[in-house]
Amino acid sequence: MNEQSAPERPAPEQYVLTLSCPDKQGIVHAVSSYLFMTGCNIEDSQQFGDHDTGLFFMRVHFSAEPPVTVEKLRASFAAVGDSFQMDWQIHRAEDKMRVVLMVSKFGHCLNDLLFRARTGALPVEIAAVVSNHTDFAELVASYDVPFHHIPVTKDTKAQAEAQVLELVREQGVELVVLARYMQVLSDDFCKQLGGRIINIHHSFLPSFKGAKPYHQAHVRGVKLIGATAHYVTADLDEGPIIEQEVERVGHQVTPEQLVAVGRDVECQALARAVKWHAERRILLNGRRTVVFG
Repeated sequence: MNEQSAPERPAPEQYVLTLSCPDKQGIVHAVSSYLFMTGCNIEDSQQFGDHDTGLFFMRVHFSAEPPVTVEKLRASFAAVGDSFQMDWQIHRAEDKMRVVLMVSKFGHCLNDLLFRARTGALPVEIAAVVSNHTDFAELVASYDVPFHHIPVTKDTKAQAEAQVLELVREQGVELVVLARYMQVLSDDFCKQLGGRIINIHHSFLPSFKGAKPYHQAHVRGVKLIGATAHYVTADLDEGPIIEQEVERVGHQVTPEQLVAVGRDVECQALARAVKWHAERRILLNGRRTVVFG
């Protein structure tokens, strides 16, 4: 007689809980107790209490088997969140974040992000690419990603931004990435997507503004080439910093070589920032960020 094998149990779903709130006793206990009582298993937990701001930050990766669902978790965790005045979110870890990339005439970061997303190095789904030029339409098409040409002039700036915001809403986009998009965004646009726009800047800090920053750096004899990935705010290039990358250079390098080095570090810093945001490892802490590794 052939014995029937027992049906396989479904694999547990993976979830990520992130939260920030005023720091006080009992937060970790309340979160861990809630997860235990709802049949969840903590896979990884990180927390940080900032003495300067008096805020507490936490990221918990946990698993749970059916009948637990993300909807049930969100509904039942609300009471815990309310009791500690938490700003919190729960997401399925396997859900890829939908992203829009924006670019102008420098395509190194765009190409890098498209490639990383296709190969699975970035846990994102690129919903569309927006550009105020048509230079990279063929490149984007080769990745089977929709390309939207939205020209920008002084007179059409508001209309162009409205088109981008509508695209974000229609496509359920959670993150906008400025992959060398060379247009200054309006205060209203920045506010509507607060904490959801990442930019890459060509230095540690905005030391060389304007045209040809690497040529300016060469004239000044810099010894370190850097790039800064940060959230976009109404203050140009001064939003909360997420990641920075550097490369040491010598006196013999040419401006063209500096540009090449700069492109590499820009790609690295921006890719890491996008990856961490998509994995929900970044929490805003005023003008700074908390980044859980």
